[in-house]
Amino acid sequence: MAAYLCPPAVIHGEHTVKTSQIVAEVHGRHPDAAWAPRIDGIAASTGIETRGWMLPLETAVAPGKGNGLPAAGVGPTREALAGDGFTEQDVDRVIAALESIPAPQTVQERTAPAWEAVQSYGERAARGALQIAGLDAADVDCVITSNSTTPALPGLDVALANRLGLRSDVMLLPATQWACIAGTRSLALAADLVAADPDRVVLVVISEALSTTYQPADDTLESLIVRLLFADTAVAAVVTGRRRAESVLRLDASWSHTLPGTQDLHRLDTREDGTHFVMDRRGPRAVQETVTAMWDWLGARYQDDPDSWHPDVLLAHPGGTRVLEYMEQTMPDGWPSGLLDYSRDSYTTGNRGGAAVFDIMRRAHDAGQKPGSRAVLYAAAPGLTATALEGQWL
Repeated sequence: MAAYLCPPAVIHGEHTVKTSQIVAEVHGRHPDAAWAPRIDGIAASTGIETRGWMLPLETAVAPGKGNGLPAAGVGPTREALAGDGFTEQDVDRVIAALESIPAPQTVQERTAPAWEAVQSYGERAARGALQIAGLDAADVDCVITSNSTTPALPGLDVALANRLGLRSDVMLLPATQWACIAGTRSLALAADLVAADPDRVVLVVISEALSTTYQPADDTLESLIVRLLFADTAVAAVVTGRRRAESVLRLDASWSHTLPGTQDLHRLDTREDGTHFVMDRRGPRAVQETVTAMWDWLGARYQDDPDSWHPDVLLAHPGGTRVLEYMEQTMPDGWPSGLLDYSRDSYTTGNRGGAAVFDIMRRAHDAGQKPGSRAVLYAAAPGLTATALEGQWL
């Protein structure tokens, strides 16, 4: 399979949002929620004090441009009220009251500015990755993109083709629904592409504005957790079929696994007020099944040397620290401790979705890895589906 990966460029959201700000906003908006007395404890349990967003918190919680009047408008509303026996004075009073009620943002109001940010951040990450790899836009033969939270057509692939000035014959491969596995699955696809043509240069770009799932009006406990977890990040990296001076990781094998009947556990719902991330408490246990399947894959891959082979670093994005703990508990006996340190470190500033594995990889790279050290990359996403890769630091 041998594919070579250059260090990724990572662009964090530039607007720092403190957990204390989110807690204060939720307290003020939902003071009577059943879980209100637990907000502080829940927030502390995430281990996240700040996260970076592409847009400020004020943008997410601002009211829409509309008001409480029905979509039909003032005229039909006035006629309906008058028909029900309201006096003209009462009708005026009701209309004034409805006009004073702020409406939530529409899906367009919520996602349009985020989509602009996703494109801008994606371009910056792409240019950074090309600079790191010592390449120009003219050298790119294929672009793989992913952005699940701001769907658009044309998508990020076409936007980058224009913004970067890519050749007209560049292969564009958008993957808008990969979500949290975008990092690992894009690398697996890139590896297959360069295996078919070792001279091919593949640019991977993932840009996610997960903050668009922050829905102020939602009053469920799961919605509170979503508010606290997500961060915005754009990442990019170059994959080649031949080793370059800038290459830092060789990818040797990939694996994918999908659990049947789990498509409703975690999902995105697009409603009139924007995108909602719906969580199911059964999700982490289902993700654990993909972890077990990955251990089986690695065991079969190294069945002739089960006692001496182990990864030296595990770059994992299973969706949360609860599954990281499960991974530590179920690792084969004899594996060293601390394999997930960089993964845990990434979570302290938020869940980055599809950009997470590249962020974790960058942290491991910056810390320094010995040539020949073995790495496993793993991520799971709504579906539930998972992809892992195994390789070696150069």
